[in-house]
Amino acid sequence: MKGKYPSFFRFSGVFAVAMAICFMTKPAVANSVMTGNEIKAAVSGKRIFLKTPFGGEFPLYYQSNGKVDGSGKAVGLGRLMKPTDSGNWWVQGDKLCQKWKSWYDGKRFCFTLAERGEGTLLWTRDDGLSGRARIGQ
Repeated sequence: MKGKYPSFFRFSGVFAVAMAICFMTKPAVANSVMTGNEIKAAVSGKRIFLKTPFGGEFPLYYQSNGKVDGSGKAVGLGRLMKPTDSGNWWVQGDKLCQKWKSWYDGKRFCFTLAERGEGTLLWTRDDGLSGRARIGQ
């Protein structure tokens, strides 16, 4: 036995982390990719709850005036990053775009959205990262 844990346990831990990363970055595939008008109707004036890898949700409020507000306090991210930020959102073609004041160093990202059941969205960011979200009120 080398180190604190047997090699099997070290390998199992590395494998579990690798699998989690694969599931978090797997492209979202769905039957119904949303159009620009569908995206506006789905998110404008609503809270969108992004699913986190560990079972929580991260709320984003897409105001009808093109502002977006986010708060990490709901999922306890205050110790890891600035817990709140705001920015702008818009629809460009058939993608939802947003730009935060400080999150992601203010870089613009756009997302393809697809419906997956009532009130559930699959999103794929323009850099390939993907996930799920729930539409709230």
